[in-house]
Amino acid sequence: MDTAATGPTFRDATDADVDALVVLIESAYRGDDSRAGWTTEADILEGQRTDPEGVLAVIKSPDSRLLVVERDGQVVACCQLEHRGEYAYFGMFAVSPQLQGGGLGKVIIAEAERTVRETWGVREMHMTVISVRNDLIAWYERRGYRRTGRMTPFPYGDERFGVPQRDDLQFELLVKELA
Repeated sequence: MDTAATGPTFRDATDADVDALVVLIESAYRGDDSRAGWTTEADILEGQRTDPEGVLAVIKSPDSRLLVVERDGQVVACCQLEHRGEYAYFGMFAVSPQLQGGGLGKVIIAEAERTVRETWGVREMHMTVISVRNDLIAWYERRGYRRTGRMTPFPYGDERFGVPQRDDLQFELLVKELA
């Protein structure tokens, strides 16, 4: 039976998923492996995107869920959902580079939005994106997110978030009202 035809399965991450999730997130954003997909940050950031402690902190947080997406029993994507009162925060979104561009990201973000509406009753989803990532921001805009122009500084000097290759990095807040 072709399980890919039935679509991905979603579940909450457990401690046992930490290593696989770190590998997935790193592969989607950093290093040469990330260049197989379109979400790479390899040209603007070197070093790590996350670490086991960061992933475990999301899993353990009482206000967060780290959704794991599996296909054929393999972890292929993930995203963080965090309840922040009136809204939910969407982060740590990663899709295996080999599966990017095939529509899986659209399915995941729709499921994430459904989940936060049903779980927490929120009416908005927030996220931050590195402001120079125009292709990624355009993808989110096609999903209904809007740019706010509200910027926060990139944590230069904190290598837990990577080693910047340029000096103009900052995060822009994107917001979507959920029906």
